[in-house]
Amino acid sequence: MATALYHLGRAAFRWRWFFALLWVAVLGVTGFAATKAPAAADDGFTMPGIESQKAFDLMEQRFPGTAADGATARIVFVAPTGEKITATQNKAAVESLVDEAADGSQVSSVVDPFRAKAVSEDATTAYATVGFEAKADDLTDAGKDHLEDAIKKAQQAGLTVEVGGDALATPTEAGGPAEAIGIAIAAVVLLITFGSMAAAGLPLLTAILGVGISMTAITALSSAFGLTSTTGTLATMLGLACGIDYALFVVSRYREERAKGHVPREAAGLAVGTAGSSVVFAGLTVVIALAGLSVVGIPTLTKMGLAAAGGVLIAVLICLTAVPALLGFWPDAVLSRGVRKGSKRSKRKQQKRHNGGSRWAGVVVRHPVPFLLLGVVGLGAIAVPALDLQLGMPGDEAKSTSTTERRAYDALADGFGPGFNGPLTVVVDAKKTDDPNAAVATVLRDVKGTDGVVSVSVPRYNESGDTAVFTATPSTSPTDARTKDLVKTIRGERADIEAKADGASFEVTGTTALNIDIAEKVQAALVPYLIVVVGLAFVLLLLVFRSLLVPVKAAAGFLLSVLAALGSVVLVFQQGHAADLLGVEQTGPIMSMMPIFLVGIVFGLAMDYEVFLVSRIREAYVHGDGPREAVVSGFRHSARVVVAAAAIMMAVFSGFIGAGESMVKMIGFGLAIAVFFDAFVVRMMLVPAALSLLGDRGWRLPRWLDRILPDIDVEGEKLSRKVPTPEPPLADPAHQAVSLH
Repeated sequence: MATALYHLGRAAFRWRWFFALLWVAVLGVTGFAATKAPAAADDGFTMPGIESQKAFDLMEQRFPGTAADGATARIVFVAPTGEKITATQNKAAVESLVDEAADGSQVSSVVDPFRAKAVSEDATTAYATVGFEAKADDLTDAGKDHLEDAIKKAQQAGLTVEVGGDALATPTEAGGPAEAIGIAIAAVVLLITFGSMAAAGLPLLTAILGVGISMTAITALSSAFGLTSTTGTLATMLGLACGIDYALFVVSRYREERAKGHVPREAAGLAVGTAGSSVVFAGLTVVIALAGLSVVGIPTLTKMGLAAAGGVLIAVLICLTAVPALLGFWPDAVLSRGVRKGSKRSKRKQQKRHNGGSRWAGVVVRHPVPFLLLGVVGLGAIAVPALDLQLGMPGDEAKSTSTTERRAYDALADGFGPGFNGPLTVVVDAKKTDDPNAAVATVLRDVKGTDGVVSVSVPRYNESGDTAVFTATPSTSPTDARTKDLVKTIRGERADIEAKADGASFEVTGTTALNIDIAEKVQAALVPYLIVVVGLAFVLLLLVFRSLLVPVKAAAGFLLSVLAALGSVVLVFQQGHAADLLGVEQTGPIMSMMPIFLVGIVFGLAMDYEVFLVSRIREAYVHGDGPREAVVSGFRHSARVVVAAAAIMMAVFSGFIGAGESMVKMIGFGLAIAVFFDAFVVRMMLVPAALSLLGDRGWRLPRWLDRILPDIDVEGEKLSRKVPTPEPPLADPAHQAVSLH
């Protein structure tokens, strides 16, 4: 592989105009296709194989045309302190808003709270529901402005008015200004690492090019594959981070080869042949981890994973072709200023046998046991809170109190009880019974008598009269563990209830039940997902390093880092420690898909660092260094770049912590802290300590397996026999730019 990539790098360097224009053309084509592509139809969130989804499907089948597909706005009214909402003046203000809202464009229905008995027992709070014909994204500004004007009039009358639902939901941004700050930090890290504006800008330029292509491609294909606006969030996050890191490794290796005296074209070929080989396999591990998200069986998660995998593949291809092509335009610009000027100090610095990375590795290999114990015990201690992990899906209760949705949620909880925001929907199928009304009444009576249910609604029948739907309001909030127990209790008594209901069947659904089902399905899928991802990646690492123990060590280190990251997420977002520092206003259950996200994404990124770092160690080992000397040599060449790559990853992911959306904030924090643990604890401490303890045994492979495995030559051993002897470094910068071809 190294030889093939070497020739590809030389070709891209020589035919730089062709490759540069090719990628610009690809961006133009995907961008044009994105502008012409029809908008994707919003099929909603589906979760095959769970009870909540089966109930939703039954409702769509038995109640055709009555599903509330359009946007809704739940307007909550709170009377002034000491007054009641039923007072003449307050009631008039509410009814005026209801009448005015009904005249708005795209409004399909408005429910008067006084007619619908949507008034709290203490008569201080009421709510009206406004239904729209169109989805939230399709509402016109005129329609929303009309409703907002009506709300302002009610507020001017002295009422506290807040709005829940999706019609007027506060728009959230992926990262906001903090994301731009993250990119700026990445630029600073690159500048410090390379000491050259061009070398710092090139990885950013190619990464942005890759993200632009992947995002326009996702938009162009959104209608054909049912992709939504959230599908590309993960592709943007990983495409940017991986794109910068991959280009960083190639540019760093190019500078190293130039320092050895290779002419620019040879240096580009060698950089792509060696560092590019590591990029290919690192990218493949990320792709495997992302594509493996399909194992979970959640269509939305599968689409996000496949879209992000495509973005990473584009980043790899750009790294192998566009980066050497751009190096061909400015072969000396990416070198440090001292090297370009031919200073003796820069030469001595590059010829030094030791730097910060090698000195650190020397300390670790001399004392491997203490460092190994410190890393394992430390990460293990941080991972302990993960044992208390509670999964759920954050709703309006997790939003900032500065949003009207959160204030509406709190007002409803205060006026109608904590369970009002998460009612359970019970769907009764009485099609096979002789008396559907009696069967539904039996189910309703038994559900109402269950401990933890404070009230049930009047059942609503379909046109055929053989199916009914009613809601059961719990006494506890949607995120309370007792609500989860209540759902399990009702479902656990199903057999007895159905027997008394003359064979009628029922399903429990609703947002609260759906979140419970999602959490259970994700937990059940986590182990199979780990087996698939770790198994495939083990095979890849076996091919790369031709060792049994190195892949095992890599997998063990990954598990430590991801569990410690999950423990940190629980500490902050569930238990509330240091939550104020991150702007987390409401703690609660961890997003159900967070463990899957962490396992999938962090595994891919962890293998990035493993491949980049250990491949340089193995390269030194196969060229004759002893096990400990190889560790020190590998760190001398790669530690600084790995640290810079990790800092960039952390900067990019940390940008998403500034998002207003709790879910995005949680993902950004989890990924950033996981990269920190994996890069600075696992790869910088545990890897050198473990390899020094293993010695030669770490690089052994059974002979029968060695004969079976293909020799892919990631270290570029074959290249050393083909590449001409480098020219001695010249002091005259004019001579350093010769022989570009």
